[in-house]
Amino acid sequence: MGKPVDPPSGDGVENVNLKAALEERYLAYALSTIMHRALPDARDGLKPVHRRILYGMRLLRLDPGAAFKKSARVVGDVMGQFHPHGDQAIYDALVRLAQDFAQRYPLIEGQGNFGNIDGDNAAAMRYTEARMTEVARLLLQGIDEDAVDFRETYDEANREPIVLPAAFPNLLANGSQGIAVGMATSIPPHNVAELCDAALYLVSHPRATSDQLLHFVQGPDFPTGGVIVESRESIAEAYRTGRGSFRTRARWTREETGRGTWVAVVTEIPYGVAKARLIEKIAELLQERKLPILADVRDESAEDIRIVLEPRSRTVDPALLMETLFKLTELEARVPLNMNVLTAGQVPKVLGLAEALREWLDHRRVVLQRRSRYRLGEIEKRLEVLGGLLIVYLDLDRVIKIIREEAEPKAELMTVFALTEVQADAILNTRLRSLRKLEEMELRREFDQLTAEKGEIETLLASEDRQWKTVAWEIREVKKTFGPETPLGKRRTVFAEAPDNGDIDLTAAMVEREPITVVLSEKGWIRALKGHVQDLSSLQFKGDDALKLSFHTETTAKILVLATNGKIFTLDASKLPGGRGFGDPVRLMADLDEGADIVTAFPYRPEMKLLVATREGRGFVVPAESVVANTRKGKQVLNMDDRTTALLCVPAEGDHVATIGENRKLLVFPLVQVPEMGRGRGVRLQKYKDGGMSDAKVFRLADGLTWKDTSDRTWTVAAGDLTDWLGNRADAGRLPPKGFPKNNKFGG
Repeated sequence: MGKPVDPPSGDGVENVNLKAALEERYLAYALSTIMHRALPDARDGLKPVHRRILYGMRLLRLDPGAAFKKSARVVGDVMGQFHPHGDQAIYDALVRLAQDFAQRYPLIEGQGNFGNIDGDNAAAMRYTEARMTEVARLLLQGIDEDAVDFRETYDEANREPIVLPAAFPNLLANGSQGIAVGMATSIPPHNVAELCDAALYLVSHPRATSDQLLHFVQGPDFPTGGVIVESRESIAEAYRTGRGSFRTRARWTREETGRGTWVAVVTEIPYGVAKARLIEKIAELLQERKLPILADVRDESAEDIRIVLEPRSRTVDPALLMETLFKLTELEARVPLNMNVLTAGQVPKVLGLAEALREWLDHRRVVLQRRSRYRLGEIEKRLEVLGGLLIVYLDLDRVIKIIREEAEPKAELMTVFALTEVQADAILNTRLRSLRKLEEMELRREFDQLTAEKGEIETLLASEDRQWKTVAWEIREVKKTFGPETPLGKRRTVFAEAPDNGDIDLTAAMVEREPITVVLSEKGWIRALKGHVQDLSSLQFKGDDALKLSFHTETTAKILVLATNGKIFTLDASKLPGGRGFGDPVRLMADLDEGADIVTAFPYRPEMKLLVATREGRGFVVPAESVVANTRKGKQVLNMDDRTTALLCVPAEGDHVATIGENRKLLVFPLVQVPEMGRGRGVRLQKYKDGGMSDAKVFRLADGLTWKDTSDRTWTVAAGDLTDWLGNRADAGRLPPKGFPKNNKFGG
């Protein structure tokens, strides 16, 4: 064993509370993410990486019309000088600025493979080339004229702009997406001509609200077009609060293919959806047989989008086909709006439409003031020089003599002509060829022009009204360049009323419609046999189980099941087990309470009404629509205590009710005496001294009362012969006519 090592001395060790240390560090990280990575500035709509890319491209003189340079050169310069992060992150940002399906007004013009709407990646940066677009030039306009503040770069070797002058409303025109820590931003693109109109209105009406500005800005304008199916109220609410979403659909047309056949052709897809993934999803649904009304999907896109959807048959309703696809695929998508931006470049805040435009307008006015002051300084410097030169032209010979003979001509000139040092330097730097008479006239003209310009700028800086007029003129120039009649400025996304899906049965569209026979056993096992089977005598059951009931329906139907506890459960016929085995217990498909059994089952029809009753003889009429449940829990329809159970649920089709009790007394009374309710205990249908109800049915009195006996023969008692049994609800009734079954049931 070696000698134990002494612990280090406490010198220089600082005890830190772990919770406080983590909080401090995480807060620093969160702030860094919010300020320097994820949220755009409200003034120029750019995140730092985009701003640095554009500024780096300006330094490389990659103006519109200039020769392209390799993207790798741009990325290298930006990474080396301004953005100390991964080159791939910078290149990904650059690529997105060049994609005309991602940016409504691309800031970069790319040459080479910059990815596509299918979701394919761009080529490596060594293969692609880039230069700025006219939009980027507008964003940088005036950056050399002290329009914005600069700060030191990360290594303090260079300087970079804190914000760009932004003569273009980029925040809303191109939108932005970003996830920070604890907050996110999502701004869809908009139409710049509409934004300019709204901004001009805001200049003349500074107190205008977001609702008023919606007369100009209709809503988002996506580069990929599409149709927005959102209500005007919902759009107004989103722009008022800065939070909301827009339901966007693909644009499609019906194309006739001859002989009555047709296809649906999708020409525009929702913003942000990768076409390849969309088609993959539709093909998957086809394989899984979840789209029986669709036969095939083909991608015939070239430069433009063309997705061909072929229906299963020409009788399929095109609207039904598309509604089904909108529901199941990304042909309909929600584009979120969360205008969380950095106001004044510092404070994250969710802005409404009016506040977002106001931030941009206020910034434009500040830029105008700063550029005007810068120009004023330049004019004053030039006027000082011109003033000196004009003095000298009055006595050129003496100037030449001083320069030739004096040892210190500068000091002598300053003394003799009362010049400043700047003026003296300008004279000494003048070339001999400039001393001709013509030059003096040019100088005088320039002096007069600059003096007039100086007066105009001073007037501008003194008048807020003139400043706003100038800002408005600049906005009108932008609108002219990107107006609705230009190919880039024309609105691409249209608006449509949100469709009413109430009358479209999407279940029918997603399930192939086939006839089936539903079989329910005494012990509650259910199955669906293919086709409408008439003879069930050969049907096998498990153990001592037997047939309880069967009925014909279709795979698209809903099956309603009444349990003894008064609940009605809804099952999809398409999800019932096939007829090869014994089926499955209903308990696997519905949350049937312990001790509850199944009373009956039947197919649901939307317009039908049902008579429900308990064993003690209480009941009411209920619309079938109100008993359909969307969950396994079912719907409680009959309220009752533990002494009784649900007895029956029969169609209420007719004008009279016939009830028979366990005491074998029959009563017939008008259906109108039974109230219609959604849920409840019901009213007494028939009065019994002892026992309860055995069966009931609703029928048309004019057709007479029918029943089936045990030999399956049908008996009918005509309306005229039912006089003895006609009475009112809650009467006791009389013994039934001759031939009524001994089991006290009306039968099928």
